[in-house]
Amino acid sequence: MGKYEALSKLAKDDEILNALRNDYNRKLITYKFIDEKFRKKYKMNFQSFEKQNIVKEKNFLWEIESDAMEWEHAIEGIKTYKRKLKASKGTVLFFLP
Repeated sequence: MGKYEALSKLAKDDEILNALRNDYNRKLITYKFIDEKFRKKYKMNFQSFEKQNIVKEKNFLWEIESDAMEWEHAIEGIKTYKRKLKASKGTVLFFLP
């Protein structure tokens, strides 16, 4: 028995799709919280942070570098999960017997 066959015996297709969408939403919200945390901390959005080269301005301090990496990851996560949610709209899952 394949993993999809086993999964289809545990839940209906719409339940699986809803669980997937819920997971996407959870991750999107998490990334949005991270973005908001850094917007407040630096009083600007990520694009301005990059454009003003804050990391260099702050002499490449580890805290600033680390924030920049985490913030960039969050911005990419927001884009990714917005795209995945959009793609999942109207999606129908089916499992072959």
